[in-house]
Amino acid sequence: MAVNYRTMDCSPERVFAVLADGWLYPGWVVGASRMRNVDKAWPAEGSVIHHSVGAWPALIDDTTSVLEWDPPRHALLKARGWPIGEAHVAIDVRTRGHGCVVRITEDAVAGPGRYVPGILRDAAIRVRNEETLRRLAYLAEGGAGQS
Repeated sequence: MAVNYRTMDCSPERVFAVLADGWLYPGWVVGASRMRNVDKAWPAEGSVIHHSVGAWPALIDDTTSVLEWDPPRHALLKARGWPIGEAHVAIDVRTRGHGCVVRITEDAVAGPGRYVPGILRDAAIRVRNEETLRRLAYLAEGGAGQS
């Protein structure tokens, strides 16, 4: 299981404001290239966002769903990226000083990606999620998702 941390200069509520705006998903998730639809109930448990992965013209349409939603502390998502498979992505946020620390934990749970040796899979996910957290920080610290 790959685990990444990042200290952010914003409140946990700001991080969750970005997560709660499904239309911002490709702005912080590495690999997501566009949004097609966001359930009106997003980010309620069981709700789904419809996104595409890849670069045109080789786009794959898929979804991400909410398994657990406890703002501003915890979210658990099921990200689909077939033909690679599915992953569970946990995002946990804790206040630290005047900001917060965000931890993202991810691992493959279905599909061919699950059979990649753990040491290789974790290394690739950690590199990807380092950039994912960088992008999330830019959005949250900049006030994206605020009404």
